[in-house]
Amino acid sequence: MRFQFLALMSSMAIAVVSVPKATAQIPFLPSLPTPSSVSKDSDNRIVTGWIYLDGRRLFQIAATRINFPERSQNIQQNLDEISQNYLRSAAQSVNVQVEKVNEAPVITINGQYLMTVTSEDARLREEDATLSANQIVDTLQEALQRAKQERNTQFLIDQGKIAAAIALAMMAASWGVYSWQRRSQHDVKQPILPTSRQTQPITTQLNQQQHRHLHEVKKRLFQLTQAGIWGGGTFMILGLFPYTRVLQLGILSAAQIPVRLGIVALGTYVVIRFSYALIDRFTSTLISSGALFASETSERLQLRVSTFSGVTKSIATITCVSVGFLLGLIALGIDILPLLAGASLVGVAVSLASQNLIKDAINGFLIILEDQYALGDVINVGTVGGLVENLNLRMTQVRDSEGRLITIPNSEIKIVANLSSRWSRADLTIPVDYQADVDEALKLITTVALEMDEDPIWKHQIVETPKVLGVDNFGDRGLIIRVWIKTQPLKQWDVAREYRRRLKIAFDQAGIFIPVPQQAIWINDMQLQQLQENGKAN
Repeated sequence: MRFQFLALMSSMAIAVVSVPKATAQIPFLPSLPTPSSVSKDSDNRIVTGWIYLDGRRLFQIAATRINFPERSQNIQQNLDEISQNYLRSAAQSVNVQVEKVNEAPVITINGQYLMTVTSEDARLREEDATLSANQIVDTLQEALQRAKQERNTQFLIDQGKIAAAIALAMMAASWGVYSWQRRSQHDVKQPILPTSRQTQPITTQLNQQQHRHLHEVKKRLFQLTQAGIWGGGTFMILGLFPYTRVLQLGILSAAQIPVRLGIVALGTYVVIRFSYALIDRFTSTLISSGALFASETSERLQLRVSTFSGVTKSIATITCVSVGFLLGLIALGIDILPLLAGASLVGVAVSLASQNLIKDAINGFLIILEDQYALGDVINVGTVGGLVENLNLRMTQVRDSEGRLITIPNSEIKIVANLSSRWSRADLTIPVDYQADVDEALKLITTVALEMDEDPIWKHQIVETPKVLGVDNFGDRGLIIRVWIKTQPLKQWDVAREYRRRLKIAFDQAGIFIPVPQQAIWINDMQLQQLQENGKAN
């Protein structure tokens, strides 16, 4: 599977970055005229641009920023008009000449004016103006003759055969990629066997998550490969014919920004999902090797892995999205160095103004690293507590017994009581009537606890044999007998409820009463005589 994944990555790269031979003279992503600064005045700045024929670059021209658009448009229109006249004529030869007009070289084609080579054009090539004009003449001579030949019937037939071959190759390659994708999906559906019985539930879950993420990555790469096959093939076919080569250039000019942003977005998404798969793989390896979670119970292991994986994936997502955003700015041609410099200054200011956020992040990191609590634990922090529903580097959210969602900044968590870390305990105080036989009550309480410990339904929830500690106090309700039952995390309340239910039934059968609060009032003889006299007087 690794070799298939590497091969798929290679095919995607070939499909995206390859440039057809027929359009080697056309850049894959042509840019607008790039400025070449020779003056501080923006209007007098020299800019350059290309002149095209049938979608192919011929030569560059230069002019001031304010004059360049008009000059470029005039030269391009003159060349288009001259080339159309030449291509419609029966003449096979073309006459391109350089003439001197006011000491400036002027280029004509078949007696028609094309352009005047200026000093800016000469400085662009770092040579004499006349020599620059001669080079342009040679380029025009060759380009016009080639354009004439490409419009011959036999040439178009030959190019049509090449286009048909490319279309067949596209369909064959697309079908091959589709078949490969189907086989890959079939392999993903195969069951994943765990490494050991102890780690079976959590490692199976991690392996399934890892394969789902890899499947998603391969799915997107397959889609990108298909797009590369059809897009690249269509691009090559457009470049085979002189009539469609202009469309090729237009498509590139119009689609360069969406294509760049699309590649950055898709690449960011693929990297995020691939990082998720690597995190799951790394966690699964740690569990299987016992390097990090060896002494944990399966329930605690589930909580720790969920917390560790969730926080790590959140950090990876934020990092990838940030890098993708910067790459998107670069794809748009924006210089990010000033942005990064400004962001660093803003970061320093924000860090000074947001010290509590930094404290939250540091304390959140220590909470996760030291396993103070995890997702699914029940904790008490100060006067609030409940089930941990969300935990990240900034805050902890718990749901209390009334359903309220309580948000606690991590920097505010100084002392935390975890009621479900590794194991829990049902701490029971059982009142017994003073008139009852204490030894019989203790024996009955012990018997009910042992019977519940041997019950198959509750046996896996009770970790150790219940302990009856004895008479713990003399209260206003009677004798207070204390019982400890060690349970799995978060099972202490269920075990305590069931134990009380069974104990109530056993007490009723044995005739042992659970007392209610009572109070004895002592009255001396004089007070009793006064009460009796008052009663007779009334």
